[in-house]
Amino acid sequence: MTLTKKLSAEFIGTLWLVLGGCGSAVLAVTLPDVNIGLLGVSFAFGLTLLTMSFAIGHISGCHLNPAVSIGLWVGGRFPATELAPYICAQVTGGLAGASILYVIATGQAGFDVAAGFATNGYAEHSPGGYSLTAALVTEVVMAFMFLMIILGATDKRAPKGFAPLAIGLTLTLIHLISIPVTNTSVNPARSTGVAIFEGGLALSQLWLFWLAPIVGAILGGAVYRWLEAEQGNNLSRVIGKMIVSKKQKELSAKRPSATQHGSAVIASKATKSYKSYKPYNTSKNTKKSAKQH
Repeated sequence: MTLTKKLSAEFIGTLWLVLGGCGSAVLAVTLPDVNIGLLGVSFAFGLTLLTMSFAIGHISGCHLNPAVSIGLWVGGRFPATELAPYICAQVTGGLAGASILYVIATGQAGFDVAAGFATNGYAEHSPGGYSLTAALVTEVVMAFMFLMIILGATDKRAPKGFAPLAIGLTLTLIHLISIPVTNTSVNPARSTGVAIFEGGLALSQLWLFWLAPIVGAILGGAVYRWLEAEQGNNLSRVIGKMIVSKKQKELSAKRPSATQHGSAVIASKATKSYKSYKPYNTSKNTKKSAKQH
């Protein structure tokens, strides 16, 4: 697959993530009677990732998140040469998704983007009024667990075909936990597009939603790589012992026993004695006897 196609897939996927996830939060608020609430928004983010995983996972890997790309690189699953292009595609895709959402949302009279555009924040900009420290810890831990599950679900030893489901449900769970704290980022591309449109406090606090998810993703990638390496070393030792044991059995089968060895020695000596034996020449002796007579 060419890099251009991979980047196009990442752009489209991140656009869909922002439009589907943030869109469910922004647009559902306009209908209080059918407000989907915390559970609905959480599932919307999970479903956008789940659907895109099936759609483009085989093309680009369906990262849709700069922190995920960096974490996969740390975990040894992604080349460094593609890191910067992927991040650019994801950020521009998130911005495109936010642009589409803005056009739709402003189609309703009285909509005020400054009043809320599904942005992330802490302190007075946190949905639950949580502090900077609480927001930092939440985002780092959530991103850490996200990478651990992504790497585990996509491990070649994991059950086949379940990775999109596991990863999508993980993002749903992460939102259920952290929406009250930061409105859930774990994704710098998701946070950037909507923050640019809202401006103000959302834009001034954006740094945290780049720093914390990336730190958490790096830790998750490093820890899983360590766990994976430990398992690999143990497996290598087991396989090594099996190979040595098999060779020992083969050598034992080829090596003669003590009785067989003794019989072989006797047979060898008998053969040598037979070869060195020279039979008595009766014809010569008969001629000698005739001359004497």
